[in-house]
Amino acid sequence: MPVKRVLLLTEPRKVSTPLVSMPGSSHRIPQPLGVVLVIAPWNYPIQLLLIPVAGAIAAGNAVVMKPSEVSSATSALLGKLVPQYFDKDAIAIVEGAVPETTQLLAEKFDHIFYTGNGTVGRVVMRAAAENLTPVTLELGGKSPTIVDKSANLAVAGRRIAWAKYVNAGQTCVAPDYVLAHADIADKLVDEIRKSVDDFYGADPQQSGDFARISSPRHFSRLKAMLTSGKIAIGGQTDEQQRYIAPTVLVDVTANDPVMQEEIFGPVVTIQAFGDEADAVRLANESVYGLAANVWTADHARGMRMAEQLEFGIVWINTWMLRDLRVPFGGMKRSGV
Repeated sequence: MPVKRVLLLTEPRKVSTPLVSMPGSSHRIPQPLGVVLVIAPWNYPIQLLLIPVAGAIAAGNAVVMKPSEVSSATSALLGKLVPQYFDKDAIAIVEGAVPETTQLLAEKFDHIFYTGNGTVGRVVMRAAAENLTPVTLELGGKSPTIVDKSANLAVAGRRIAWAKYVNAGQTCVAPDYVLAHADIADKLVDEIRKSVDDFYGADPQQSGDFARISSPRHFSRLKAMLTSGKIAIGGQTDEQQRYIAPTVLVDVTANDPVMQEEIFGPVVTIQAFGDEADAVRLANESVYGLAANVWTADHARGMRMAEQLEFGIVWINTWMLRDLRVPFGGMKRSGV
């Protein structure tokens, strides 16, 4: 954010005064909250730490940052660089795992910003409640992708494949399940297969562009999901490398673990729907409400579905592109 813009947002401003209060005057004087705690996740360990830190600093706050212990190399590097380049009286960094985070949460902060899963999000919220500390929680998602029969399948397949498999699917807004119109569901699988071959070659395990799973625990969890339904694409695993191939599952049921949990890996399901109302209903059944996608050649239909979907952000015919003036945040169990 340019310095001039920051100064504009933080400078005192005279505002209108109602007639009944004349001849008095009214002023809006922005003030920092105080000390902000930022707890970051492991999947984008620099971006998702420093973006909220930058916002807090711009508003005049002091910050305590806590990087994820899962991304240990990044945490160690930040632990070295932050004291070297930042004012130690304004910005501090705390490394560690659960004990250190628990100890931090016992302190009184003026705001807590947490990005991560809902289980830890509840822990953060309970700890914050002890001091009535306001929180911003950016939690998990289980993002549906609706593909209408009018959609350009080559474009949809390519962009869905990129959105799902970049960073090996370890992105909170990555498509978790695809709801494809029954007339085009099989064709969409073919288009995703072509795109996987184009992006990562015949053997994605040998591709320098395909990432690995972050930890053995997450690898085991994802591997267990591959028993759901039928594998249409991929399914290969290598525990030593923590490799899971770009995978598409079909014929899954609503009770399968892959449909109940946030996937957070390179696995996506494809299910057929009959009509627009059916697609919206299936998407809104999720307890999560972070992000969704609609793919259609009918703009009016896309906007109509977007307005009915219970998600914080809905992309139409794209993914991840966003003007910073558009808010980002989840509904339901995806955030506070």
